[in-house]
Amino acid sequence: MIAFIKEHIWSIIIIINYLLVISAIATVLLKNINPTKTVSYIIVLALFPFFGLVIYYLFGQQYRKSKIFNRKHIVNSNVIQKASQSFKMEGRDLRVINEKLDDKIKLVKLLKTSERSPLTIRNEVEVLFNGEVKFKRLFEDLRQAKDHIHLEYYVIKDDVIGTELLDIICEKARNGVEVKMSYDDVGSKLSSAMKRQLDESGVVHFPFMPVIFSSLTGKSNYRNHRKIVVIDGVIGYVGGINVSDNYVNTETSKRYWRDTHLRIYGEAVKVLQFHFLTTWDFVTDDEVDIDIKPCYFPEVDCEKDVAIQIAASGPDTDWANIMEAILTAINNAESYVYITTPYFIPNDQVITALQIASKIGVDVKVIIPKVSDSWIAENATNSFIEPLLEAGAEVYRYCKGFVHAKTMVVDDVFSTIGTCNLDNRSFNINFEINALIYDESESLLLKEQFLKDLDDCEIIDFQRWTERSKFSKLKESFSRLWAPLL
Repeated sequence: MIAFIKEHIWSIIIIINYLLVISAIATVLLKNINPTKTVSYIIVLALFPFFGLVIYYLFGQQYRKSKIFNRKHIVNSNVIQKASQSFKMEGRDLRVINEKLDDKIKLVKLLKTSERSPLTIRNEVEVLFNGEVKFKRLFEDLRQAKDHIHLEYYVIKDDVIGTELLDIICEKARNGVEVKMSYDDVGSKLSSAMKRQLDESGVVHFPFMPVIFSSLTGKSNYRNHRKIVVIDGVIGYVGGINVSDNYVNTETSKRYWRDTHLRIYGEAVKVLQFHFLTTWDFVTDDEVDIDIKPCYFPEVDCEKDVAIQIAASGPDTDWANIMEAILTAINNAESYVYITTPYFIPNDQVITALQIASKIGVDVKVIIPKVSDSWIAENATNSFIEPLLEAGAEVYRYCKGFVHAKTMVVDDVFSTIGTCNLDNRSFNINFEINALIYDESESLLLKEQFLKDLDDCEIIDFQRWTERSKFSKLKESFSRLWAPLL
């Protein structure tokens, strides 16, 4: 028997592989997911022995309603009940909504069905362009913190800018300020020495879904891509800029980094606080109910009227809230839609909405990087350009460096800044968060920056694009097969 196994070992392994493949394909079919995605998984499983199973194991399993996030969903519900009283809207706010939103009320109603996305009015905001501007402003606010600092980031590294931030929060913790920090275990890199410094200073910190190489599982695919800072419950930060030297432009920077972040003072910070707390209770793995302190949701003395909704999505939500908000905004556009994204690998709904908007006369412009940080993502993105150009939309490639901003502005009245890319990973896999802003002045500011960024872009000419080499088209077609998996 042993001799037989040794003699036919590879045949046995192949048979086992395809038995597992048949089981995996049956599982994929029974999920009734997007047909394109289904076919992509079947091709990978059938044509790439062993490797296909690894890809499916890491990227194909769906956790949106599975047990890995059941506890987080329960915690979310508990926190909602305890914090909802902080989100009550007064008559004055309702009048402001009617004046500001006009026919854009559909978008508000879409998210208002979720009690996690209340519309807040009493806010003032600062749009921060690029990392060097964001960190200067953030460090000022951190140094002024009096009660608590809550941080949640996809990437935190203890390089130059990261060490400066971590030193500040360590000093604040030593001085009695409550400091809690959550960081994604895949995206972040903190040395043992830095972790000891955080511990000794009193900074409480936890990784999000830690992954160890020896026990690598599908958890590596469901990452916390959010960037949230809450200071004393009244100041909040959200946007695309992580904590790393890569995001700061200095004389020694290897590549210019174009990004956008948002500083909020006002009621919308309560919603950022809520999302931080639900994640915090999840990462601490503490079975005791989370302590909702009154100081986390203080009254905010803000006379400005910038209407903001905070939209969050992830495997623990029933709906792809951010994708649906983006889709609704595009469908309701009348004048223009300007999008900046580092990864443009849209689903069928978004690409169709952009095509229809362009064909009915809406000015659709999209900025993407000329050179991406991912070969397969760049080629997959290129495969979606021609359908937009055919519909009359304009696509620009950013040439000055790498554009990492995730923004959209529509009709001088709506804009969004956040962590969500226009790809499947952001729409359906990772935890993301965006600020939806209903304000003319802020929308015009983002529109102005978008038009300014066009000066550093090259427009893609439709005729020349269709004449690119067959080899380029083949690379794009191959990469597009992986698009639902990216």
